[in-house]
Amino acid sequence: MDEMLDRLGQKISETLGGAVTGYAIAYGELTVTAQAADIVKVATVLRDDPRFLFSNFIDITAVDWPGREKRFDVVYHFLSPRLNRRVRIKIEVGEMEQVASLIDVYRGADWFERETYDLYGVLFTGHPDMRRILTDYGFDGHPLRKDFPLTGFVEVRYDDEQKRVVYEPVKLSQEFRSFDFLSPWEGTDYVLPGDEKAPGQGNKMTGEPEKKPAP
Repeated sequence: MDEMLDRLGQKISETLGGAVTGYAIAYGELTVTAQAADIVKVATVLRDDPRFLFSNFIDITAVDWPGREKRFDVVYHFLSPRLNRRVRIKIEVGEMEQVASLIDVYRGADWFERETYDLYGVLFTGHPDMRRILTDYGFDGHPLRKDFPLTGFVEVRYDDEQKRVVYEPVKLSQEFRSFDFLSPWEGTDYVLPGDEKAPGQGNKMTGEPEKKPAP
C-alpha cells in the first residue's frame, strides 16, 4: 500500500508543481503539504483530474502550534472512490492570515469552515456565512486554541428573577484541593487518610507483617 501511496504522492506533486511543497506517508496515510495561497487550485485539480478524482470531501480541521511563526495547520481530508484512497492536504497559516474558502469546489466545506473558524479563529474568505456554528452568540475567544483557558471566560445560568439566561464571569466556587501524591504502594508506614489499618493487621495487599517504628 505504501508503494501505491508513494506513486500517488509523486503524481500529485508533479501535476501541481510549486503549489505542493512535499508529501509524506505515515501509518498507511498520504499527507501532502501545499501552499496556502494555492489551496483552491489544489482542491480543484484533486477533484477534476481523471488520475485522481477525489470527489468526496470529508472534513476540514486545524492544529494549533502557538510557538510557531505560522501558528496553524489547516488540514483537509478527501476521498477518491475511484482509487479507493484518502489524501490529507495540509497548509500552514498565520494567526492573522486568511484562507480562501473551498465552498465553490466542495459545497460540503460550508459548515466545516465555520467550525474551524469558531474553534480556532481561522478565517475563510469567500465564505457566504462566516459566523460561529458551535459556540453561543457573543462567545469570547476560540476554545480549541492551546492558550484558551480551560475554565473559559464566562459561565451561563438561568436567572429565575430575570426569567432569562445570563452570562457572568467565571467564578471557581470549589477551592483547589490539596493532593498528597505519595503512594500507598511505597510501604506500610504510609496510610491514606480514611484507610487506617488496625494495629497488628499488617499489609493486607502483600501479606507482609506491619512495620513498627524504631525505638
